[in-house]
Amino acid sequence: MWRPRGKAVAEPPRKVAAVTPEVSIVVPIYNEEAILRAAVVDLRERLRGADFKYELLLLENGSTDNTLAAAMRLAQRYPEVMVTSLAHPNYGLALRRGIERARGALVVCDEIDLCDADFHRRAVRLLRSEQVDMVIGSKLIAGASDQRPYLRHAASQLYNGVLRLLLGFDGSDTHGLKAFRKAALLPVLSKCQVDKDVFASELVIRAYRDGVRIREVPIRLIEKRPPAINLLRRVPGVVSRLGKLWWTLRSERKG
Repeated sequence: MWRPRGKAVAEPPRKVAAVTPEVSIVVPIYNEEAILRAAVVDLRERLRGADFKYELLLLENGSTDNTLAAAMRLAQRYPEVMVTSLAHPNYGLALRRGIERARGALVVCDEIDLCDADFHRRAVRLLRSEQVDMVIGSKLIAGASDQRPYLRHAASQLYNGVLRLLLGFDGSDTHGLKAFRKAALLPVLSKCQVDKDVFASELVIRAYRDGVRIREVPIRLIEKRPPAINLLRRVPGVVSRLGKLWWTLRSERKG
């Protein structure tokens, strides 16, 4: 479904399930028409028999293909699927809106080309144990398997190195799979200043700085499709937003 850039999009009516879910799975989607239905159907199948009730929040943002129409069809068919649409491509804002609207006490942030049901189960077990408040699925720690093309793996390592050098990041990964207690992360979320592809990094970095109890677990990562946005085209915007985040955190420390 084509939409002119800059025009507002009416939000699809929100369903309210009879039972409040324990887990909210938040998935930003952009130009994912080709894989959306298969990914959602596969995730539902692999979560069949899970010992938790869940909702699946699809956050469409600025797609120029029929992603929104495909998401709406899934929402009509499956009661646990909810759809929100934003007018412009903005991964970070979509992720933020999904977290804010999540009804579950536990939130899992996923990617449509990952939909890792094994991570969901592991994360829920850890969060239920009340020993941690946030679980990060890392593709860069021992035991992880990153089977993407070498350039993408190298870019992730470089980005992580920049976060360590520039922002004092203590972990190994900020993008991709993460799960947390919503109540524990809302104060962190309220401090976040940047959006788009640096929002997830700010959320994780601030969580470390605020003393949130975090556990990293290794994941197996396989690329199901090329990135929706060209890697090199993202670089100038990422650099700009990292600069803004560096300045913001520096100003907060001085204050």
